[in-house]
Amino acid sequence: MKNESEFKGKNGFLMLAVWIVLMAGAVLGMIYYEQLLYVYIPVLMIGIFGMVGLAVVNPNESLVLVLFGKYVGSIKDNGFFWFNPLIVRKKLSLRARNFDGAPIKVNDSVGNPIMIGLVLVWKVENTFKAAFEVDEFEHFVTVQSDAALRKLAGIYPYDNFEDQKAEITLRSGVDEVNEQLAHELIERLNIAGIKVIEARINSLAYAQEIAGAMLRRQQAQAVVAARSKIVEGAVGMVQMALTQLSEKGIIELDEERKAAMVSNLMVVLCSDVSAQPIVNAGTLHN
Repeated sequence: MKNESEFKGKNGFLMLAVWIVLMAGAVLGMIYYEQLLYVYIPVLMIGIFGMVGLAVVNPNESLVLVLFGKYVGSIKDNGFFWFNPLIVRKKLSLRARNFDGAPIKVNDSVGNPIMIGLVLVWKVENTFKAAFEVDEFEHFVTVQSDAALRKLAGIYPYDNFEDQKAEITLRSGVDEVNEQLAHELIERLNIAGIKVIEARINSLAYAQEIAGAMLRRQQAQAVVAARSKIVEGAVGMVQMALTQLSEKGIIELDEERKAAMVSNLMVVLCSDVSAQPIVNAGTLHN
């Protein structure tokens, strides 16, 4: 496989002056020496043909040069150059480009359908590969980005609700997932001479057909976690209340009264609504 090579073009301003002088001399000769037209006309045509070899290369642009089907080299320096007019030129931009991929539907590692999208910042690094190793390297970047994203989604689960052993998920392992995505894209786009500057996931959600069910699942999970925390705190408070009542000798409770007190305190502490106490105006046991 042939690699990129640098081509040094001749100074465009110097060659422009040469061709202008040559054509001006030919025109003057045709005016004053009409009998030598057969000499000056070819000279004029050579000057016009030589002007075709002039080219301007702007900053962050390059020219890939081909002569009769043979790769000659690439010009990456910006400026005004001249080279063989028979050379075919192909202009390539070396600027950084953004690819904002629309979210696609894929299955994660446990089979849940999800919508996932990416943002890719890339640029052409090897002009020979970009011009000759693939057809339409811009389209190649789009297709391979889609393929890399599908592969990545199949490696990790969306979250660890169904796979409790998963240490890295698409939701929580942002840095690791983006690093894996960039590595996958670098391998795929290297054949086209593309440099991956940045790659990251910019869109992640469950697919529409299961989004509602997954939302209810997450809400239920949050409620269970909250209830567990409330119960844990309530048990601690009841234990503390019983301990302090016993240590300070405020009141002596038998096992039945302790059970009733624990039940009432747990209801009050774990209830979703505010407690409405009933004042007992009789004796302690009535």
